[in-house]
Amino acid sequence: MMIQEAAGFLLDAEKTKQAIQPLTAIYPDITVDDAYYIQLEQVHRKVENGALIVGKKIGATSKAIQKMFDVSQPDYGHLLDDMMFVEGETISLDQYIQPKVEFEIAFILKKDLKGPNVSILDVIEATDYIAPAIEIIDSRIENWMIKFEDTVADNGSSAGAIIGGNPTKLEGIDLTNIGMVAYRNGEMIDSAAGAAVLGNPLRAVAWLANSLGKYDVALKAGEVVLSGALTSAVEISDGDTFTAEFAHIGSVTASFKR
Repeated sequence: MMIQEAAGFLLDAEKTKQAIQPLTAIYPDITVDDAYYIQLEQVHRKVENGALIVGKKIGATSKAIQKMFDVSQPDYGHLLDDMMFVEGETISLDQYIQPKVEFEIAFILKKDLKGPNVSILDVIEATDYIAPAIEIIDSRIENWMIKFEDTVADNGSSAGAIIGGNPTKLEGIDLTNIGMVAYRNGEMIDSAAGAAVLGNPLRAVAWLANSLGKYDVALKAGEVVLSGALTSAVEISDGDTFTAEFAHIGSVTASFKR
């Protein structure tokens, strides 16, 4: 009963743009397993209403994000077709409650990956190409007052993604040391390297496949996997344009307006 009720609360919050109090306050005994089943219940309802699952996102992979949201382990969420944006289009802020952006490396898969026992080598073999990405995160929980169970239940606080237009094969690329510089309205705001994501974004994707396997969920060929933020999340203001420039794999830009 709690699973269906909590999923309903979060879906209503997303629809009405009215954030709710933390689920950890409403349900003090909520577990991580409960939270993932709440997430899956929402995804199931959206798919029943015509949405398509197009990928997954990994959250809280970097120390910067874990510190920002006071969590100590990664989480994940689902990407649906209506969450994906084309680079170059202006994205309306009116569809969100309290959005932020994160800068990531996206993996596009050519083979299924299903845990347990998925290794980094398995991830390399299953990857078609990688590309720069900007993820839009949003919280249906008031003022981002989230504990780990809150963000998990809230689909990993995911809200959207923009994939850059420079697909790159993995061969010869050192993802641990790949550099990234982020800009807001032309001014540099942060920089990082791939090692910020669990030491290596490949390790993050392997972690995701193994974690999803516990719930009998696979990463599918053709899906997008956002491997985790390299830096802290950045709040979005009306009129902002963000660009992330990555060594070797190009850049990605997203613009926002009310």
